Amino acid sequence: MTPMHWKLVIDSADPHAQATFWAAALDYLEEDHDALVRRLLDLGAATPEVTLTLHEGTPAERLAWRDLAAVRHPDDPHDPNSGTGLGRRILFQRVPEAKTVKNRLHLDLHPEPGTRATEVARLEGHGAKVLRNVDQPGGSWTVMADPEGNEFCVH
Repeated sequence: MTPMHWKLVIDSADPHAQATFWAAALDYLEEDHDALVRRLLDLGAATPEVTLTLHEGTPAERLAWRDLAAVRHPDDPHDPNSGTGLGRRILFQRVPEAKTVKNRLHLDLHPEPGTRATEVARLEGHGAKVLRNVDQPGGSWTVMADPEGNEFCVH
């Protein structure tokens, strides 16, 4: 049996802000779907209402999907025609409702040994919040929340 390809999908109020945060947190790349968006607009398969312009007026200006954004590992392959990652990838999709309960699934980040405090401070600088510090016989870690309140741990 061939291993199954997968991506983690996270519901969000602002998928592009979430992608920016998680790209910085993980040192991943924000996916650039400009070529795909333009191709589908030209074919009439997408309408301008489902797109937006990111980084308007800058050299990084590009079209993107209004309700979707993604990040991918920089070493993994991607489709150059669509900008879509083909490996370790997180997709953020806009949903109308806010997060209301604790995550049932979360990421554990493992920075270099001895650098947890520095990493926590770096993530706070990107908009994360410390929820609590855990110190148990089995280990210690910091529970944090991303800018939309999704929990993750830094070990």
